[in-house]
Amino acid sequence: MPLPIKSLPVVQNWDCHATGACCKEYRILLSPEEAQRIQAQGWTREELDGREPVVQASTFGTGLQLNHRADGSCVFLSDQGRCRIHEKHGYETKPLPCRLYPFILVPAGVEWRVGMRFACPSVAANRGRSLPEHDADLRLFAAELVQREKLSLQTDGSLTPPPRLDNGERLDWPDTLRLVDGFSAIVRRTKEPVELRLRKCLHVMTSMRQANLSDVRGKRLAELFQLLTSAADQEVSSSPTQLPRPTWTARILFRQAAALFTRKDHGPFRGEGLSGPFARLYAAWRFARGTGPVPRLHKRLPEATFEDAEIPRGPLPADAEAVLTRYYAVKISSLQFCGAASFGMPFWRGFELLVLTYPLVMWASRLYRDTPREKAIIDSLTVIDDHFGFNRVLVTFRQQLSLWMMAGELSRLIAWYSR
Repeated sequence: MPLPIKSLPVVQNWDCHATGACCKEYRILLSPEEAQRIQAQGWTREELDGREPVVQASTFGTGLQLNHRADGSCVFLSDQGRCRIHEKHGYETKPLPCRLYPFILVPAGVEWRVGMRFACPSVAANRGRSLPEHDADLRLFAAELVQREKLSLQTDGSLTPPPRLDNGERLDWPDTLRLVDGFSAIVRRTKEPVELRLRKCLHVMTSMRQANLSDVRGKRLAELFQLLTSAADQEVSSSPTQLPRPTWTARILFRQAAALFTRKDHGPFRGEGLSGPFARLYAAWRFARGTGPVPRLHKRLPEATFEDAEIPRGPLPADAEAVLTRYYAVKISSLQFCGAASFGMPFWRGFELLVLTYPLVMWASRLYRDTPREKAIIDSLTVIDDHFGFNRVLVTFRQQLSLWMMAGELSRLIAWYSR
């Protein structure tokens, strides 16, 4: 029996508005069956601007991907902004990643959780039909995904093991989802600013991480989470100005994270000054120094200075708060921050990385000096979320070490850039 689709805890809408982001900015990896199907469709080089339809995914890899033009766009993208595979052979013949985007299906226990890529402008702007109206398609996608990834039911009825908490410790799926639903409830407290909700989540996470959970299961785990949430309500300052400024080391590491999350290496929005190792080294030095013009590693980001990014903008308007509430509720509820959806990232480390996106979005939004606040938040979110859960560099030892060194400063960074 297929696993059911779990509804999102917030109102999230989406429909394709042909922005072209997915067809111009991403590399689409193909299963062997998808590659064979496209090859069998008989595409000629003349139809595809002199290019082959399918190529090796990387110099040293064995996988295949759809080919791209020099500007980064898919060879099947027509001048009218439509998919040639779709037009000539039908929607069902497109690769599953093309049809699934911007949805993310995450097997979680005996159900599928639905995530969304806010790198898609229509997702960030909440434009289109409500998510329940996509349920029929999502069920079909889930069935295809099981076949494509060769997943099979485990003895507990799940398709994948639950994510590790840290260093091998692991809860079962019901208890893992108790943590997920607990954090999700905190970020949906719309009467509090998003930055305060995230600082409370960090407070609870730190306490849970330090506790010995070996004998705390089921109802006892839920009671512990509620107890720690009540403690966070009492102990976490409601005013971000009460927190000290992040340390000098934390600010350097944060800017290095900003360089990684705002970098675009391919497609029409490929950053300036990324051609060659010396140019990249110079950009890295500028981010470490943190003064003067910000290197434009992504063309969606405006020209601005590091000093601009340190100027307080005041509290967020309600519409911008609503965007970020949707973002964190979707990311947490879908488990997109850890486990199978994030290169095997442990639960606690992945949660820290998710929380880090808040000061990153706020930092980037300050670069949009002449843009209305809500639009600046949405534009920054599409840039930052492009990497979250999809950039393997984030799980490398070096980046994990940087995250570990910043972990004690996350609350300060959130408070500092929420000003």
